Amino acid sequence: MGNSLKILIIEDEQIAAEKLESLLLETAPDIRIMAKLGSIEESVRWLQQNRVDLIFLDIQLSDGISFSIFDRVEVSTPIIFTTAYDQYAIRAFQLNSISYLLKPIRKTDLIQSLQKYREMKSALGIDFDSLLAQMPGRQPDYKKRFLIQIGEKIKKVDVEEIAYFFVLDKSIFIRTHDGNRFPLEYSLDKLEALLDPACFFRINRKYLVHMDAISSMVAYSRGRVKLELNPKTEDPFDAIVSIDRSADFKKWLNS
Repeated sequence: MGNSLKILIIEDEQIAAEKLESLLLETAPDIRIMAKLGSIEESVRWLQQNRVDLIFLDIQLSDGISFSIFDRVEVSTPIIFTTAYDQYAIRAFQLNSISYLLKPIRKTDLIQSLQKYREMKSALGIDFDSLLAQMPGRQPDYKKRFLIQIGEKIKKVDVEEIAYFFVLDKSIFIRTHDGNRFPLEYSLDKLEALLDPACFFRINRKYLVHMDAISSMVAYSRGRVKLELNPKTEDPFDAIVSIDRSADFKKWLNS
């Protein structure tokens, strides 16, 4: 499964999505369908937390024109657009499009589009992202900002603005250095993987904190450390480094 071609299908018509999935699986044995999504909202949420090798994207979705996805989330993945109309072709090719398939999709056209994708990938000769990631001194691409939807409004929060992430009533929130609180559709486990570990540390099951948010520390029972964060936490006993993380936390502070 490690070398499989991971594909996302964004199509609001269930029959069309299932037909495309069937054609893809018939076409290539190495294909793995990661998800089938039917709306802009669902697609934005999914793409904020997941990556694939190739996206098949219907242009007209139930809640609007799919181009608006790219106004709300950064997507560098190659895209094969699917549509019943051809008036969007020019705009599609201004994005990451490698092909533009008119419905109903023919198997021969699908094969040609996949072949074009493979040839473009092969033409590079090297997986530069993997190669660069292994070079000494190379820094991974950590998350730089979050897009947060509040009602109909969308707010951008840069990572530099964030003091800590925390769990409250089974939901995840951001607390910024200026004291604002915003809901976030990520898990703390996912955030740990996305953020620079030199800056953020998971102190317990409920808090992931930025180094600069720690205003003071005191020794606590059983080898733990009690933190005072700025801005202050909902409960002063929330910011206690758990026993199993205390040793790593002290190494992190001293690194």
